[in-house]
Parts: sequence; C-alpha cells; structure tokens
Amino acid sequence: MKRISILFSILLLSACLFQPVVEPTPTADIPLLLKQEENPYAPQVEDLSKQQAGVILTSLNLSERSDLNPIRAELNILGSMPSVCNELRVKFNPPDETYKVDIEIYSLVNPNVNCDNVFQQFKTTILLGLYSQGQYTVWVNDAYVGDFTSY
Repeated sequence: MKRISILFSILLLSACLFQPVVEPTPTADIPLLLKQEENPYAPQVEDLSKQQAGVILTSLNLSERSDLNPIRAELNILGSMPSVCNELRVKFNPPDETYKVDIEIYSLVNPNVNCDNVFQQFKTTILLGLYSQGQYTVWVNDAYVGDFTSY
C-alpha cells in the first residue's frame, strides 16, 4: 500500500511538470519592401520645377539575379523619350496588401529650355530591392510585367 501511495504521488507530481504548449495564432504576412536598391532614376527634389512627359516603353523584362544573396528580381527596360532634353524617372511604390508592386516610368523636361524633338533611346536595368516573403506581381504604368517570389 505504501508503494502505491508513493507511485501515485510521483505520477501526480510528474503531471504538474508538463504544461500544455499553446500554439501561437498564425498571422497573415504583410508585404513589405525591406531594402530599396539604389535607383539612379528616382524622383528628385528639383523635379518639381520640371514638366512631366511620357516615355515609349519598347520592352519590359523581369528576371531573377541568382548571383546575389538573397536572390532578387530586376527590371530590364528598353524605350525612348520625346527629346534629348528629357530625363528618365522610375518610381517604385511600396507593395500593396495584394503583393502588387506598382512602378511608374516617365520622363521630365524643363519647359523653359528649347529642345529639338529627337527621340532619345534608353536601355537600363534596375534591381527591385529586398521584399518580405511572398509572391509579388509587378506592374509598370498600369500594365502587368511579371511576378517574382521572395524567400
């Protein structure tokens, strides 16, 4: 009888040692731009004195740079601007809740400068940056370009 009471006491004490593990409630990830890459065509403060003009986009191509760690997406842009006086601008907007990355490509021109209307072609590549985990879609000037996955 003494052994049973000791055994029962041990079982009772060991039951108190193990607490049930509460699983955390899963939360939805929020799409974030964690690190913006250098953008030589980013909007500038002095742009306010210039007039916005269009661009003709001939080719847009989204590709992955596997030589970078972590792997990042880059946007290859081929197009032209209305004159040699126009300056290219590429504006990256933060991703929205649907993982959509919206990019605006346009040109600027100083309205006080007289310039010949000779098309200026351009070709450039811009890294999109480092994003939180998820599947993102890329849109340029309201047109779908492609998608990429951030791990």
